[in-house]
Amino acid sequence: MNAAPITLWTHALAALLFGTLALTQRRHGGALPRGPFLAGLIATAFWALAVAGLDPRDVATRLAESVRNLAWLSLMYALARRDPADAAPRSLRAVYVTVALVVVSSGVLAIAAAAVTSRAVEAILLDTRLLLQMLAATGALILVSRLRHGRVWQHAGGARMAIVALGIMWAVDLLIFASARLTGAWPTGLIDLRGAVMVALTPLFGLAVQRGEGRTMQASRTLALLSLAAVAVALYVAVTALATAMIGSVGGSYARIVQTALIFGTTAALLTLVSTPWTRAWARVLVSKHLFSHRYDYRTEWLRFTETLGAPGEGATPLAERVVKAMADFTASPGGRLLLPDGTATAWNWPDAPAVDQPDAPLFAHLAATGRIIELDAVRAGTADPADVACAPAWLRDDSTAWVVVPLLHLGELAGAIVLARPLMDRALDWEDFDLFGVAGRQAASYLAEARAHAALADAQRFDEFNRRFAFIMHDLKNLVSQLTLVARNAERHADNPAFRADMVATLTDSSARMNALLARLSQHHAARAEKAVAVSLLELAQRAASSRRAQHPVTASGDANAYVMADPAALETLLSHLVQNAVEASAPGAPVQLHVAAADGEASITVTDQGGGMSPAFIRDQLFRPFVSGKPGGFGLGAFEARQLAEGMGGTIAVTSREGAGTSFRIALPLAAPAARGMDLVA
Repeated sequence: MNAAPITLWTHALAALLFGTLALTQRRHGGALPRGPFLAGLIATAFWALAVAGLDPRDVATRLAESVRNLAWLSLMYALARRDPADAAPRSLRAVYVTVALVVVSSGVLAIAAAAVTSRAVEAILLDTRLLLQMLAATGALILVSRLRHGRVWQHAGGARMAIVALGIMWAVDLLIFASARLTGAWPTGLIDLRGAVMVALTPLFGLAVQRGEGRTMQASRTLALLSLAAVAVALYVAVTALATAMIGSVGGSYARIVQTALIFGTTAALLTLVSTPWTRAWARVLVSKHLFSHRYDYRTEWLRFTETLGAPGEGATPLAERVVKAMADFTASPGGRLLLPDGTATAWNWPDAPAVDQPDAPLFAHLAATGRIIELDAVRAGTADPADVACAPAWLRDDSTAWVVVPLLHLGELAGAIVLARPLMDRALDWEDFDLFGVAGRQAASYLAEARAHAALADAQRFDEFNRRFAFIMHDLKNLVSQLTLVARNAERHADNPAFRADMVATLTDSSARMNALLARLSQHHAARAEKAVAVSLLELAQRAASSRRAQHPVTASGDANAYVMADPAALETLLSHLVQNAVEASAPGAPVQLHVAAADGEASITVTDQGGGMSPAFIRDQLFRPFVSGKPGGFGLGAFEARQLAEGMGGTIAVTSREGAGTSFRIALPLAAPAARGMDLVA
């Protein structure tokens, strides 16, 4: 009798995979004994090939299955001998011998059943054989459990993979033989499932070899969870198939209805169970505890931790909440709370967290001094360190949801503390938890410290902007005070002169307007912005600047009336005012200051010339345009600096010519406005 198509393909693929794995084995094994392991691979490949080519019930297939079972028993015995606790007891060797005799007896019964001609005797032999196979699978599972609790499981990663694969193989065999004996029919669907399970076990045996030989390839926790899910689904299908077969064998008019209800009911229950967070947390703990030497996959956990901290995502989640979430993800805690030394607190997914009326000073002092991670269950039980018990506030002890307190230390200072809620899979903390929380706490503290540094820097920049604005305003105010002082001094001599009185009124009006403008600039709501650029006549600007200064010092203006530039009039007037004021202060009383306007080669210029003491080349090169550096007593050193900034902001330049004892000339050069633009406003 030929095998069904699904049986054929699944077992043929299993034969190919096990045969390939056997051919790729090296002479020197690692955690697995090479001889028994190679024998198990070869025997399994021949058995799967027999199932695919002949039939699961053929005598040759049953003999091949017995040989396969003996080969894997020999591997298990070789692994048990590596454990000093299992190498000596005779009782354990007796169990292996007994299970091996049961396997041999099942093979003998298979030959006998094929040789007899009586159908009744054949049925009895086959039934007895199924019972022996059930006993052999049960005994093998007991031996697998013994290996699971031995030292081989703890110290050999490759052996651990092989033990898991063998446990699954024996469990599937037990399920198939129990189903066949209880229902009285050979379960074709379970035979197909058996081939698929053997195909799925091939990667586990391959990983066992890889880890045993010291190679870097290993199964990730994600793959382990997926494999566990696949095995669980396979077992669910097998158990459901066995249950429906038993219901069908009982018979009755309602058998089909009961079978349908069973399938839908168990499927709904399984989906509900799998969808719960508790089940997922339990599966992660199970895989980490029983398949890996460490609780955490540190690479995955650290990537997730840094991604959560560094990526605000949509909605701009605050950093404090991201810090709590990143820490809670390690232990699947449903919520948490960040406590800061200033008494503030931020909760993440913990809406009913108790309120903190005042800063927990003893707790923060203890955490800052020791950096200890406080396990609150131990504090409540009184088994924790006395210092931990003494510093824990009452609201933490009273709230049973609070699970652990993790300090956030940065450069020896406490940046805060995180209180994590109790996870769905409640457990005690171990050394891995403490180590991971300690490292992650320092990393999270660095993020909080960096955020605070950025906030402090932003505040400092705002203060710096205010101070810079205030410094320029003080400089302009000093210029205004100097103008008013000169006006008051000249008024003593020229108060009776009507022309002087007119100039004085104009100066006072201009000074008042400029003071109001300074007050507006000093306001925190004032933001400097570019005004409209218009065609400005440099000669008219120079004449206006000269006339406003006549009450304090002789200033003259002359030059080309066609010199127009595109500029902000207020900024250009401020620029010229700085240079004229510097020229007036550098000149002796009565020494004229000259303003000359010219236009040539596509640019217009205005030159401010005084007959003062002049400046040295070194001062012009190194200090003239530096802020807060002045060659005048009591000077702010901001006039030339702001003048150059204003000129460059309008696309112009400032050139300086000076000789010590012979005076100084400042030349402002700006792009010449097009003739069509004169007299009309244009947006810059």
